[in-house]
Amino acid sequence: MKKYILVFTLLIFVSLHGQSAKYFSETFADVVKNVNPAVVTITSEKVQSGRFQHPFEEFFGDDFFRYYSPERERRSQALGSGVIVDAVNGYILTNNHVVQDADEISIFLMDEREFEAEVVGTDPKSDLAVLRIDADNLTGVRLGDSDGLDVGEWVLAIGSPFSANLSHTVTAGIVSAKGRSSVIGGVDYQDFIQTDAAINPGNSGGALVNLEGKLVGINTAIATGGYMRSNAGVGFAIPSNLAKRIMDDLISEGRVIRAWLGVFIQDVNDGIAKALDLPDRSGAVVTEVVDDSPAEKAGFKVEDVVRSFGGTKVRDSSHLKNLVSSSQPDSREAVEIIRRGRNRTLRVNLVELPEEDVIFASRSAPSSLALGMRVEDLDASTSRRFRLGEEESGAVVVEVSSSGAASRAGVQPGDIIKRVGDREVDSARQLRDALSKLDDEESVLLLIRRRGGSIFLPVDLN
Repeated sequence: MKKYILVFTLLIFVSLHGQSAKYFSETFADVVKNVNPAVVTITSEKVQSGRFQHPFEEFFGDDFFRYYSPERERRSQALGSGVIVDAVNGYILTNNHVVQDADEISIFLMDEREFEAEVVGTDPKSDLAVLRIDADNLTGVRLGDSDGLDVGEWVLAIGSPFSANLSHTVTAGIVSAKGRSSVIGGVDYQDFIQTDAAINPGNSGGALVNLEGKLVGINTAIATGGYMRSNAGVGFAIPSNLAKRIMDDLISEGRVIRAWLGVFIQDVNDGIAKALDLPDRSGAVVTEVVDDSPAEKAGFKVEDVVRSFGGTKVRDSSHLKNLVSSSQPDSREAVEIIRRGRNRTLRVNLVELPEEDVIFASRSAPSSLALGMRVEDLDASTSRRFRLGEEESGAVVVEVSSSGAASRAGVQPGDIIKRVGDREVDSARQLRDALSKLDDEESVLLLIRRRGGSIFLPVDLN
């Protein structure tokens, strides 16, 4: 009897497994059928003028070589993908790096029609751009809620990897992680969805969709091993919620309107969490408050740890930066902080991020720091030696022992120490006094000025 029960159970399992596989196959096919016409191939062309420079030109002068090697135009072409997000008005969402500085942009649809595109607006800080084509009978994609994505959820990537001849290539995978940052250099606002769906050069700007056929991300970057520029199972996409807000601003205003808080921040690492007696490593620690900024007016102080902004828990400094920039200027937000072990709530009136290059937040990777360094007062001589600004003052590190803990941790000559724990220092003597008054503490935070920014360095006194 047991034998028959086992066989019957096995038959049921095989049947259900087959039905499940068939369900996924049909679901994938339906999604692709609906989304594919909304994905486009983009070629951008840039014309550059120049001439070949002969290696002996510096010996014979330019005139001779300029006569025999006149200036010529060179055309370079880039390949990418895009997604039609508004079929009525012909709006296409893509990456900024696909169309940056392009003189001509061509859009190729799935039905083989070709159109010239105009640039509605670009946002290098998020690597997004909005294009527009004048065309009828377009198919658009529905926008999904990227915040609702779960790690492990199935997603499909569609684009034109490597070649326009490979347009509308579909790959499948899962959401590997969310909230990835520090992935692309030169992009200020990063909150990427990570996926193992195969993404390759040419996929940039293409669609990442869920199994409801809704756009949840714009494929943007890949992480590769060695010198290979192909998929290694680690791809990144800009979340659709972030892309939608930026797209709406670019269409309505021609620029992205961001809110400004006015602090320098960094991640909380183990050393900082230990020194400030924090319950965990979530949040962002304030290393500097910009003068006359919303943060200063709200009462922010150096060493405050921001744990929540506008009711949303802050994961790290990159997350806080995105939360602030996504807020509306002139709005009033509640910010929960930890200050010297106590929870407090500050109310901040945000303003629009100034167009001039005023820094909102600087994400500086902290280094561990221990004793084993020589410091001097910052004067004209040391300022010139370390190329420091005339407005700087304090105790400057002039030498780091190669066998000391400071050297192993990464402290650098030219660092200006501004504070030891909660004691401000403005000279080498004040620094030594502050260090000598540390009793049985296991660690202490030093506030350091480095290359125009401020960072906290946790010192393990053991």
